[in-house]
Amino acid sequence: MTTTVRPLEISDKDRWLELFKAYIVFYESELTSEQFELTWNRIHSDFNMYGLVAEQDGKIVGIAHYLYRPSTWAVNDFCYLEDLFVDPAVRGTGAGRALIKGLEEIATAAGSERLYWTTAPDNATARRLYDSVATTNRVQYRIPLNQK
Repeated sequence: MTTTVRPLEISDKDRWLELFKAYIVFYESELTSEQFELTWNRIHSDFNMYGLVAEQDGKIVGIAHYLYRPSTWAVNDFCYLEDLFVDPAVRGTGAGRALIKGLEEIATAAGSERLYWTTAPDNATARRLYDSVATTNRVQYRIPLNQK
């Protein structure tokens, strides 16, 4: 099955929202409708947040969100893959791998020195893919900051 990757377009909103909501549910989390809308608007503005979709047979089957950030360790920005989600019905068909490869090409063309991301330690399905395309040598620590 052939997978194509392209930038997220305004006309993709309904399917994007369906997949992004499924991604949030997968991580047993919740976002407000305002946050979904804010993310959509950020992707389609000059906010430094971007989106990609993976298509198979003309249907969007996966999404990825990414951004660039400066680094104290490098002259050029790093590219951070913040979200990647593939419809469970088509997992294992190459859509996730195609999204990562597409983003690798985009980040390389933009002059980024690194493409990186995180995932949950128990996300075995994703980690099988990630382990086949990248290396890991860091552990992420978090302190939730309540802004409310």
